[in-house]
Amino acid sequence: MTSKSSTSALKVFKIVPTTQQYDWGKIGREAKVAQFAEASKLPGFTVDEVKPYAELWMGTHSSSPSLVKDTGDLLSDHLRKYPDLIGPRIAEKFPDAKNGELPFLFKVLSIAKALSIQSHPDKETAKHLHGVSPKIYKDPNHKPEMALALTEFEALCGFRPLNDIAANLRATPELESLIPSTMLQAFYAAASSSSDSSPSPEQKAALKNLFSALMTAPPSQVHSAIESLVTRYSSSSPSSLADATLHPLILKLQSQFPYDVGVLCPFLLNIIHLSPGSAIFLGAGEPHAYISGEAIECMANSDNVIRAGLTPKLRDVENLVKGLTYECGGGERSYVQPKAFTEESSNGSLLYDPPIEEFSVVKVDLPKGASELQRAVDGPSVVIITHGSGRIAWVQEGKGEELETGTGDVLFIGAGTPVSFSTRGKEDGLGAFRAFVEA
Repeated sequence: MTSKSSTSALKVFKIVPTTQQYDWGKIGREAKVAQFAEASKLPGFTVDEVKPYAELWMGTHSSSPSLVKDTGDLLSDHLRKYPDLIGPRIAEKFPDAKNGELPFLFKVLSIAKALSIQSHPDKETAKHLHGVSPKIYKDPNHKPEMALALTEFEALCGFRPLNDIAANLRATPELESLIPSTMLQAFYAAASSSSDSSPSPEQKAALKNLFSALMTAPPSQVHSAIESLVTRYSSSSPSSLADATLHPLILKLQSQFPYDVGVLCPFLLNIIHLSPGSAIFLGAGEPHAYISGEAIECMANSDNVIRAGLTPKLRDVENLVKGLTYECGGGERSYVQPKAFTEESSNGSLLYDPPIEEFSVVKVDLPKGASELQRAVDGPSVVIITHGSGRIAWVQEGKGEELETGTGDVLFIGAGTPVSFSTRGKEDGLGAFRAFVEA
């Protein structure tokens, strides 16, 4: 590979991600976060086999920014110095891009213990929360996000259909006992008139009142209800397929967060199981909690989280309840269906394109001996190699360039750069995920 010319920066180069050791992460080398960091020889990184590794961050967010590997410079400083790497259309569309900020944040998640019952604010709410509580809500941006499973992955995602929630309430007197009678009856009336279409304003109001009553129930009553429920579940077998999913999850959450009101949220929220390669998208105001597994995650460039349960951290129940959309329905409405990235994606590269403007993700999976040319993207990209080894090649100023890559490597690809992914030698193929933005 040649060195940077005097007039421009290399269009493709390696960057240094950061690791986060939150309590819910997988321990030591069980975590793909640690595996990737170790395999790529992340500077200064040594696996501690008794510590959790929860997230790998790839991007420019000020809370934990990536560096350019060859120079140690902040990626954002490098992009500000060489704006063509972001591209003029992206800089025009996203004002922060002129300062070297990527519109998206790319992550790997390694989850051993449930994350909090949470939502993310829309742009208007994010600006307000950041202005009022900047130490808690650290930026003024919204945070729509997409998770793509690397392993079997479990999550709570969005409100169930109203009829399902009503059935769960009726089958669970311990849960019913936490809701005031008049509010409970109002919800049952709303649920009885529900259909497959989007809920009416009245139905959303009834769901909001129900959820608010649950999340603000007195802790002593929550403790008693969960204690009674766990005793019943521990001494009886599930009576239906739905119960067979609910019972073990309730008991698992109780073991992780004893007597936390979030233990009861699976009665109201969809339980999602993703196989590797499956994906879900969560817009602003959608309640969710990741339960277990490992995933690639991409989001708008934000770290804003409104929490209300299953957490030792600050809870902001008022703002969470206020900011939810109260849309409801089956969990399938959150799925992202992939499609071929381009007509030339002969080896099966798949595009996951959620309904927001800040990012899309391509999954690359090349068999041994294969290669694939990917079209130029009209914006910046970040790539992580998730298995195997190979090369990324491109043309710059009329000359061919290439970088050898392996598991855990993270690379930046500049706007307008066609790149070729290929496997190397007798390796077992090459797997990667590429996050990008286009104007």
